[in-house]
Amino acid sequence: MLSRRDFLQIALATSALSAAGGTRAGWAAGTALTQSDLLAFQPLGNVTLLHITDIHAQLMPLYFREPSINIGVGEVSGLPPHVTGKAFLERYGLEAGSADAYALSDVGFESLARDYGRVGGVDRLATMIKSVRAERPDNTLFLDGGDTWQGSYTSFQSQGADMVRVMNALGTDAMTAHWEFTYGADRVTELLEELAFPFLANNVRDTDWEEPVFDGIAYFERGGVKVGVIGQAFPYTPVANPRYKIPSWSFGIREEAVQMQVETAREEGAELVVLLSHNGFDVDRKLASRVQGIDVILTGHTHDALPEVVTVGKTLLVASGSHGKFLSRLDLDVRDGAVRGYRYKLMPVFSDVVTPDAEMAALVGEIRAPHAAELERVLGKTDSLLYRRGNFNGTFDDLICQALLQEREAEIALSPGFRWGATLLPGQDITVEDVHNVTSITYPAAYRTEMTGAFLKTVLEDVADNLFNPDPYYQQGGDMVRVGGLGYTIDPAAAAGERISDMTFLATGEPIEAGRSYWVAGWASVNEGTEGPPIWDVVAAYLQRQGTVNLAPNASVKVAGL
Repeated sequence: MLSRRDFLQIALATSALSAAGGTRAGWAAGTALTQSDLLAFQPLGNVTLLHITDIHAQLMPLYFREPSINIGVGEVSGLPPHVTGKAFLERYGLEAGSADAYALSDVGFESLARDYGRVGGVDRLATMIKSVRAERPDNTLFLDGGDTWQGSYTSFQSQGADMVRVMNALGTDAMTAHWEFTYGADRVTELLEELAFPFLANNVRDTDWEEPVFDGIAYFERGGVKVGVIGQAFPYTPVANPRYKIPSWSFGIREEAVQMQVETAREEGAELVVLLSHNGFDVDRKLASRVQGIDVILTGHTHDALPEVVTVGKTLLVASGSHGKFLSRLDLDVRDGAVRGYRYKLMPVFSDVVTPDAEMAALVGEIRAPHAAELERVLGKTDSLLYRRGNFNGTFDDLICQALLQEREAEIALSPGFRWGATLLPGQDITVEDVHNVTSITYPAAYRTEMTGAFLKTVLEDVADNLFNPDPYYQQGGDMVRVGGLGYTIDPAAAAGERISDMTFLATGEPIEAGRSYWVAGWASVNEGTEGPPIWDVVAAYLQRQGTVNLAPNASVKVAGL
């Protein structure tokens, strides 16, 4: 009798007869995984693209829970990546309790995390990348979608230099960017001197002459195919992040510039054109429908992890997750200047399964050694699951809001809807490193100011429109701003300015008064000159007072209209 694994291997081999399509292995509950299982792949064609994105400076294995809510509006409502939980498992035929379910959904996360362990770790990524390269030495391109230099204690202390060393050591072929720019123009320029591969941002111009600031495209030959890789940085960097960090650089989607670069690549003989993008999935889906000639978009920014390629016309969209949790492999059969077939696998990086690469492990150890005592310093303990992802709430953000309310003596707290940040399981200590994994930015001041009820509504409406505008080209931010001391109802499908209602001051249970001023604490203001202690000190002080925290899922935000 065939085992499940034998059946999958036969199915995999059979699918190689197809001219185009993807393959996806699955692991049932209780299956003892091996490194070979994770890497198993029937090669196809002459070009292999490896892709990671949004690693957010995470060098070490971690836990990361996928979102329970990811709402799409307008034409993308109900389409991947706007499918979560049990609906996600059903859509992709994944078995509850399986390794696939653990990697790709929030269903049963806590118990599955204890079964399957941590994910990611750049030493494990190095092992997997080297394995594919050994199999396809002349065919493989390894591309990084950005949000690489920011998000950890060591990246903050080194101002991104640790991640430049790591990505050089991984043999990266090219990257694009977003949070990298928050180190400021001067620091980005310094780090580029140390970068051993192209930094591509076709859509970044100087504000004086509209001249390109960075290279827009790089060419590679793989498997006898000339490949053009176009870089697309996050188009709304000066909106989502401080403008003063990059005062002389302008951004934007620049659809026409993308089209022009594609046409130039074809004129230069590129048979395969790849957009290495940090636009976000829905923006790239729209872009693919409007720009002709892109073969593959390796998308990033929205942290989506999809086990299958999404096609828009002839363009293939690949979403590779975040935090080093996945490595995408896309094999392409390129002949006569066109993609004739493809095969895809989203490979989870299960840290307990993959053997660490010795050279990368040594480099990581060298980077972390000077900071070891501070990284490991225990601030408190959690009795509940601490996570960030989700459109509206995250218990780690609730913890930050509680710290702001108490330590900054505020009535209402606001915490940005950042998507990055590792998860902690009940019973884990909370260390300095853990706090930095959810707070480490270059503008960390925790402000305290007065805001009227009317202004608070404006803030919520503006963020809601950034997230739920039906035109993806106007979606400029992350998830909804997190709130403490405040409840509200949101209708994502309503018109701009009409999504937020029933705002409640939780301390009294009374409605928020438009004309009343409230003391509000928050952090990550994009305004220059914002004053206050760094947010990680605020959270550390709160944890040290509390000792142990226990946060139930937040019920203060209600979603209507779905």
